Amino acid sequence: MATGGNAIRGTRVGAGPMGEQDHGYHADRLAVSYWDALGNETVRYFAANLPEEEIPEQIDSPQSGLPAGRDKNNPPALAKPEPYKTHLAYVKERRTDEEAVQLLDEALAAVRARRGQ
Repeated sequence: MATGGNAIRGTRVGAGPMGEQDHGYHADRLAVSYWDALGNETVRYFAANLPEEEIPEQIDSPQSGLPAGRDKNNPPALAKPEPYKTHLAYVKERRTDEEAVQLLDEALAAVRARRGQ
């Protein structure tokens, strides 16, 4: 006699009266294809009764990480990376003291207007 555990030989652990139909595997589905700029196709499945406006026009492609759209002939463009800026380039973009004072005055006026002062 076998000891330990109560599984019957030849049965799957967790198998029970629920079949695939109870898990929703046989529900009516709608397949929607998405293409990214590299030509990768991704198929997503949505419930067949889902309204058309709730199906997204774009997703992120799992193959490339790029945006993918539903139009095969006109997929979303590749993202253009911004060039690297050195610290000195950011320093040159800083505002002058006069511009900073003006921005601060505008912000304070907006806050006071909201408070009713």
